[in-house]
Amino acid sequence: MGSCPCGGGGKYGECCGRLHRGVGVAVTAEELMRSRFAAFAKGDEAYLLRSWHPATRPESVEFDPRMRWTRLEVLGTDAGGPGDDKGTVEFRAHYRVGNEDGELHEVSRFVRYDGEWVYVRGRVS
Repeated sequence: MGSCPCGGGGKYGECCGRLHRGVGVAVTAEELMRSRFAAFAKGDEAYLLRSWHPATRPESVEFDPRMRWTRLEVLGTDAGGPGDDKGTVEFRAHYRVGNEDGELHEVSRFVRYDGEWVYVRGRVS
């Protein structure tokens, strides 16, 4: 099954794969963000929509079949711990399209909704 795309160091099935399958929930905003990156890397639209706040969730997620998400760097967090109700995660997501490498720099906002962390929105720079 291989290592998890989120870069957490574990195998996919034991790391983000369990969250994608609905076994457990993310304990922190960073864990949710990492699992969402892995879902983008795996093309798991159902998980992305399930982990998105209903007020900001789109009808669907568009995947570019030429794009491959290759690496995640978490640059910092603010709150978002097990005892918090909101938090932010700043990250750099690396990707490849054809022979070109690129990156997406974002600060994402997360809140607890019905007791679980969900993604609200991000600010891309």
